[in-house]
Amino acid sequence: MSDSPSRKNVLAIVLAGGEGKRLMPLTADRAKPAVPFGGIYRLIDFALSNVVNSGYLKVVVLTQYKSHSLDRHITTTWRMSNLLGNYVTPVPAQQRVGKRWYLGSADAIFQSLNLLNDEQPEIVVVVGADHVYRMDFAQMVDAHVESGAGCTVAAIRQPIELADQFGVIDMDPSSPDRIRAFLEKPKDPIGLADAPHEVLASMGNYVFDAEALREAVTRDAELERSKHDMGADIVPWFVSRTESAVYDYKDNVVPGSNDRDRGYWRDVGTMRSYYDAHMDLVAPLPVFNLYNNQWPIYTSYGPHPPAKLVEGHDGVPITTHNSILSPGVVVTGASISKSVLSPACYLDTGAEVSDSVLMPGVRVGAGAVVRNAIIDKNVIVPPGAEIGVSQEDDKARGFVVDEGLTVLAKGQVVPPSTTRA
Repeated sequence: MSDSPSRKNVLAIVLAGGEGKRLMPLTADRAKPAVPFGGIYRLIDFALSNVVNSGYLKVVVLTQYKSHSLDRHITTTWRMSNLLGNYVTPVPAQQRVGKRWYLGSADAIFQSLNLLNDEQPEIVVVVGADHVYRMDFAQMVDAHVESGAGCTVAAIRQPIELADQFGVIDMDPSSPDRIRAFLEKPKDPIGLADAPHEVLASMGNYVFDAEALREAVTRDAELERSKHDMGADIVPWFVSRTESAVYDYKDNVVPGSNDRDRGYWRDVGTMRSYYDAHMDLVAPLPVFNLYNNQWPIYTSYGPHPPAKLVEGHDGVPITTHNSILSPGVVVTGASISKSVLSPACYLDTGAEVSDSVLMPGVRVGAGAVVRNAIIDKNVIVPPGAEIGVSQEDDKARGFVVDEGLTVLAKGQVVPPSTTRA
C-alpha cells in the first residue's frame, strides 16, 4: 500500500473495453483485460491492484467488448467494504447519450460522466487495463497537483528506435515537467536531453482535474472528425492549451521493488509480447517479481488444492526447470521447462511441455509434446500429440501460428491426426 495517498477526493476509472484483435484467438470469447496471465491472474488484476495499493478505493471499470467473464471476475473478486463507501464496480456501455456504443476511450468517459456527477471527485485517475507493471499512482497524483496542470500523462523511457510504436512526449526544455508536443508514432524523434538514445512514451495512464476532464471530453464529443481517443485527442487538446504535464515513470518508487524489476512495464498487445512477458516471470531472477508482498497483485483463482508432482507409471520421474505451477496443477511423471501452468492443468506420464503457457484446465496426455505454444482453457492434448514441434503441421491442423508461436483457442479440439503412431 502506498505510504502517502493524496488527500484529494480521487475517483479511479479503468478503461477495460478493449477488443484485443491482435491477441486473437485468446480474445475470441473474452475482452482483452480478462485474458488470463501469469497462471492465476487476469490482465486487469494488475491495473486494479496498482490503483488499490495506491490507496484509491473508489474504482469504476468501463467495459464493452464481450465483457461477461470480465464482469464476473470483477464482481466476484474485487469486493470492497461498503461500510466506508469503497467499491470496485464494472460499468457497461449504457447508451446514455444516444443509441450508440463507445466510440473510443474519451467517448467512454463522456458517456459515463454520470459517475463523476455521483462521486464529485476533485481528481480523476484514468488507467488502461491491459498492461503488466507496478505503479504507485499516489505519487503521480501528488506530482500532478504540484504541477498545477489540468492533465498529467505517465510516460516510460523507451529506446529511440522504438519511437514509431508509441505516442511520444516532447518535453519543454525550459520546464521539463511540461509537454511541448504529443507526437503520434513519430518517424524522426529527438532523444531526451539526459538520455539521447531514449524517448518518453505514453503509458496510457493519466491524472486529471475532474472539471478539466469533464470539459475536455464534452468538447471532444461534439467534434465529428475526432477519434474520441484519450491519447490522440484529449491529451493534444491539453497540450495546445499549455495545461499538460508529464510524469516520468522512472521517478515512481514502489515499496518492495528492487533494482531488477523497478520500472518494468509490458504492453501485452501482441501474441509475442504476451508470451515474452510470461517468459520474464519464469526467469531464475525474474525481471518482473510476482513475489513482492509489499505491493501484492490481488486476484481470485477458485478453490483449488495445492499443486502436486508425483512419479509416473513404472516410476517415471518428474523434471521441472524454471517454471510456474499454479494451485490445482497435477504433474505425473512429466517434464516441464520454462513454462507457466495455470490452475487445474494436468500432465500425464512422459508428457513434455517447454517454453509454453497453459491456461486453466489444459490436459496434456501421456507422451505428448508441447513447445513454444500458448494453449487456452480446457484444451485436451491427446496422448502422443505434438504441438509447436512443426509450424507447418500446426497450420495444416487449423492452429494459429503467430510470430513463431502456436496458439490454440479455448476448448479447441486437437484433431486425431496430431497423434503419433
